[in-house]
Amino acid sequence: MLEVAQLQCRRGDRRLFTNLNFRLDAGTLLHVRGRNGSGKTTLLRSLCGLFTPEAGEIRWRGESIRELGDEYRRDLLYFGHLNGIKSELTGIENLAIAATLDGDRVDETAIWDALARIGLEGFEDLPTRMLSQGQKKRVALARLVLSKARLWVLDEPFTALDVDAVALLQGLIAEHVDGGGMAVLTTHQEVPLTSGQVARLDLGN
Repeated sequence: MLEVAQLQCRRGDRRLFTNLNFRLDAGTLLHVRGRNGSGKTTLLRSLCGLFTPEAGEIRWRGESIRELGDEYRRDLLYFGHLNGIKSELTGIENLAIAATLDGDRVDETAIWDALARIGLEGFEDLPTRMLSQGQKKRVALARLVLSKARLWVLDEPFTALDVDAVALLQGLIAEHVDGGGMAVLTTHQEVPLTSGQVARLDLGN
């Protein structure tokens, strides 16, 4: 369970939101909405411990994420605006490093299978600098196939994806949530996943 209590965040002289409260239980997708500058990315980075709120607390299974440290991060997968892949490495090498950093034990066969599932069969052992932007995004998104994290925090994950990749990503998120996982995401794209029965949080109102 993820719980946000009395959260208040500021960027420079501007207060983005105050007294923000919500709870996320297993099997829940939370769609964070709001105009540009409303604090969506700041909130997501706060949930990951990458931004320090001005006030309030974020708790994971009843304990502060600041106190849990690495124990919390092992349960967390964050996907931000940057792909986080190294251009000189292949998709296989990038995912092997990412799995190690995430604390997930995966063998090379699982990595090959993940890249094939994400639509990169035949491109697995090419340096990622040779791939298109959409293909690079797919390499990064293959982390979702391999991840054992309970909580996914996804900031604009559908950007730069074609129709097939959007459908595939929606399937991965739905599968994760249906399996008892939790997901928090932002997106400017209207997709079936976020127009169904999901929890919603509107910032900037």
